[in-house]
Amino acid sequence: MSSSLKKTRFMIISDTHTKDPISANDPNAGQYGFKEPFPEADVLLHCGDLTMFGLLDEFDKVISMLSKIKAELKLVIAGNHDCSLDRQYFRRMGEDQHGDAYNEETPQRAIDMWKGKLAKEAGITYLEEGTYEFTLKSGATFSIYASPYQPEFCDWAFPYEKYEDRFNTPEQSLTDATNISQNPIQNHIDVVMTHGPAYKCHDKTFDGLPVGCPHLLRALMRTRPLLHCCGHIHEAHGASRITWPEDASERAVDRMSMSQWRDTGLRRAEIVKANTGHVDDRKARQPVFIDCSQPGSEPLRREKDTLMVNAAIVDLYYRPIYAPYLVDLELQAKP
Repeated sequence: MSSSLKKTRFMIISDTHTKDPISANDPNAGQYGFKEPFPEADVLLHCGDLTMFGLLDEFDKVISMLSKIKAELKLVIAGNHDCSLDRQYFRRMGEDQHGDAYNEETPQRAIDMWKGKLAKEAGITYLEEGTYEFTLKSGATFSIYASPYQPEFCDWAFPYEKYEDRFNTPEQSLTDATNISQNPIQNHIDVVMTHGPAYKCHDKTFDGLPVGCPHLLRALMRTRPLLHCCGHIHEAHGASRITWPEDASERAVDRMSMSQWRDTGLRRAEIVKANTGHVDDRKARQPVFIDCSQPGSEPLRREKDTLMVNAAIVDLYYRPIYAPYLVDLELQAKP
């Protein structure tokens, strides 16, 4: 490994939905992947759906759970179930979602919790949509794009319509898309963390329907980060490695319609299951390890390969049976 690179371990989880990890002493612990003791990591990434409804007592419980994970940096985004963190949605649907617990001040209190003393003491940094850069004690530095939004899903929080593009600039959007971007994904990004998956990238529902975002896929092809992590579609838990075509930069801005992009976007990309030692990662009951460092089993080439991870913890029945992912990446060291 070059002296300018630092091996950095990421623990990736999503869709914990206020579930506590199963105790190691539980007689049924072998049936669950989300259990104590947690592995240590340099960086924890939680890709949203922290709760079921975004209630304040749920957030308090999640912060307590995350405080038990040993990681120098813990980065958290919201998901569609974290209703009170989406102010616009909560104004419209908060009373329906929270019932007797409804309070119009809940969104501000929720933000204050995630940016307040308890979260900071737990090492948590709550990210709203945008691009950030972090430097670890090791000197490893990385850029990350975060977004809690996903295509409209059963009238839950952080929605956008399927024809709306919030990840590219107007010049980069598909011809029949409506561009609504306020924070498009920038080039030369290391990690992209979204709640929802990209189109045909661990996005299939239980009946085989791909529901991921084609605009996000286009942005990922354009930027080609080392890692894209998400959740949202519980049953699509898994990890794959994409080797982008040589002309990815040009293809990602080709002028075409959404239907044309869905048909051809990944045509020349090579997609293989990540080397985890499991035929189906959903059956793993211990943290799933992927070594993407040199000389690891699956090294990534910057701007050529992307590891795609759907790290949902609960299954369709909201049982915390899936295991976290542990991913080793090589990051640039700060001079």
